[in-house]
Amino acid sequence: MIAVFLADGFEEIEALAVVDILRRANLDVKTITVDTVMPVGAHEINVLCELLDEELEDLSDITAVVLPGGMPGTLNLEQSDIVQDALRYAMEHNLPIGAICAAPSILGHAGYLQGKKATCYPGFESELTGAILVEDSIVTDGNITTGCGPGVAIDFALELVRVLASAEKAEEIRRGMQCR
Repeated sequence: MIAVFLADGFEEIEALAVVDILRRANLDVKTITVDTVMPVGAHEINVLCELLDEELEDLSDITAVVLPGGMPGTLNLEQSDIVQDALRYAMEHNLPIGAICAAPSILGHAGYLQGKKATCYPGFESELTGAILVEDSIVTDGNITTGCGPGVAIDFALELVRVLASAEKAEEIRRGMQCR
């Protein structure tokens, strides 16, 4: 299961575009709410998630972790024990991790970006401790994919499809959605 964690203040486009596109690739995706029954996005959109954080009983069910940005969503995700446990599990098992906008800061604070190329929303660069900062919109280095913000949410999601399924599947979805 690809765990997409949502906390109050998440960036809606970064979360929902990713879920939509990963499901178009027929990947097993679950939205997991953190510390609330129905998280409210940064732009006041409520989302009903498939799982509450306390319902995530077995981390071995996780095949990838995705963290949308947004404020204060990123801060709320970082304070969550289950998010931290899921990230630790993913790193220990070299599972894919995606973080976009401000969310790569969570990975930087945890030391997961040490020596890895990464990008983020402008102004958060100093939070990517140990990263090799690049100005690309989307960067995959090893098991970590980072994106710079809401305007690249579709491309970020397509990169996750490439990582989790195949380049061919990502291109098929890109063409079907009429993305250039």
